[in-house]
Amino acid sequence: MDKTRSHPPEMEAYRITGPWLDLRGLSCPLPVLKARKALAGMPPGQRLGVESDDPVAAIDLPHFCAEAGHVLVAALRQADGSIRFVIERGGAAA
Repeated sequence: MDKTRSHPPEMEAYRITGPWLDLRGLSCPLPVLKARKALAGMPPGQRLGVESDDPVAAIDLPHFCAEAGHVLVAALRQADGSIRFVIERGGAAA
């Protein structure tokens, strides 16, 4: 189940200014769809945090960012196998 929460303290350096989406447990294509929806409601330059344990998200989220004009600031693999993404909203439509 996805949850919006504050970002983990260790992510403070990435200056996440938007929501933090905990998307662990969701499979493709849901992580990208949920990130797209969140980014659509954010102004350009704001940063979204996403955590996913779907292995396909490691491919899909960077591809989505490149195609939609967003910036993938970070993709950090965690000890439990999940990946934490920081995405900066670009100026193009999400």
